[in-house]
Amino acid sequence: MLTKRHNRCTFLSSGWLTKGLLALSLAGITTLALAQDKQTLTVYTYESFTSEWGPGPVIKKAFEEECNCVLDFVAIDSSAGILNRVQLEGKSSKADVVLGLDYNLMALAEDTGLLTKSETDMSAIKLPIEWASDIFVPFDYGHFAFVYDTEALDTPPTSLDALINAPDDLKIIIQDPRTSTPGLGFLLWMKSVYGDEAAAKWKQLQPKILTVTAGWSEAYFSLFLNGEAPMVLSYETSPGYHMAVDKTERYQAAAFAEGHYLQIEVAALLNASKNKALGQRFLQFLIRKEAQSALPLTNVMYPSIDIGDALPEEFNKLIDPAKTLLLETTDVRDQRKQWIDEWLESSN
Repeated sequence: MLTKRHNRCTFLSSGWLTKGLLALSLAGITTLALAQDKQTLTVYTYESFTSEWGPGPVIKKAFEEECNCVLDFVAIDSSAGILNRVQLEGKSSKADVVLGLDYNLMALAEDTGLLTKSETDMSAIKLPIEWASDIFVPFDYGHFAFVYDTEALDTPPTSLDALINAPDDLKIIIQDPRTSTPGLGFLLWMKSVYGDEAAAKWKQLQPKILTVTAGWSEAYFSLFLNGEAPMVLSYETSPGYHMAVDKTERYQAAAFAEGHYLQIEVAALLNASKNKALGQRFLQFLIRKEAQSALPLTNVMYPSIDIGDALPEEFNKLIDPAKTLLLETTDVRDQRKQWIDEWLESSN
């Protein structure tokens, strides 16, 4: 009897176990099916945007909660790399949206024919310039600036001219304009101030340049913050992060009398996207307060709309450029190679 009772109990237990496993399997299949039913929006962007300290995770969580979709960020090494990637992939690109190109690359990107109108209401956009593009959606901006270490440099140059004519023992770190957005920004800054004299000014500046890095992160984090040089090419907004997060005013931006060159970062929808409506929805979300409020202390840039009290108070302590410098994106498209060649020749 004990054996039979034991056998029956075993039979009942295994029966319930079988039913339980079946129910769990069906639940898993249902969950998977629901996940597969969700639309996936694929966004190509640069690596720091998607990093754990960048705005990507915050924006992804907020947008997915609202859209009941999957937002898939694909990290690429740089803004120029994003454009190169979609050009290589052409109409077969998996990207629905590109995020992280800047104003200087807009004409080149538009000429590919791979992008389409955003259909985004941009009436809330507030930038240092008027915005006219119906393809590109500006999501943040900032002026390039030289950030200096107040513990290593008591009195920074007060103009680009003063920097160029400073003693050669004042060392700076800059980035390569072929691989870095700030590097290209500085190239255009020099060209916008000096025009045809830019090559001669580059030669004068050479003794002050400690090194030219491939990207911003290496220049700023690996070299400047480790004391390799007292000044580095960065953004007017960089000190805002140090003040708000690191609780230090040690690092400041030098205000230059000639003005500062502007960077505007943009996003755009690909014409070949199979999820255009969702892509348009994302572009609109990108310039709403929920997304914009994440940018100052994660992307360390000014948001492209007025976010009111959500702007960290430390951003009110930043330099106010005497003038905003910006060359036409079409001029950059047409002259960039020539200007880079001029820089290379002057750097030898």
